[in-house]
Amino acid sequence: MYIVGSLAENPQSVKVGVSEDGNVTRFKLTLDSSDRGKIIGKEGRVIKAIRSILQAAAARQNKKVYLDID
Repeated sequence: MYIVGSLAENPQSVKVGVSEDGNVTRFKLTLDSSDRGKIIGKEGRVIKAIRSILQAAAARQNKKVYLDID
């Protein structure tokens, strides 16, 4: 995921797993523990913005998308 890799201090440690079930796509984001705070942001603002971008893109294709951080 380009956005998360750009925000992370260790972009090589960012891993994205994808699972699809019908019209639902679930992304599982694995990253270095030192980058978790940066990706989540204050009060979760950064991760909410990333989720909003994903949901807007998925809505165009009549799909639902979820982003989980591991």
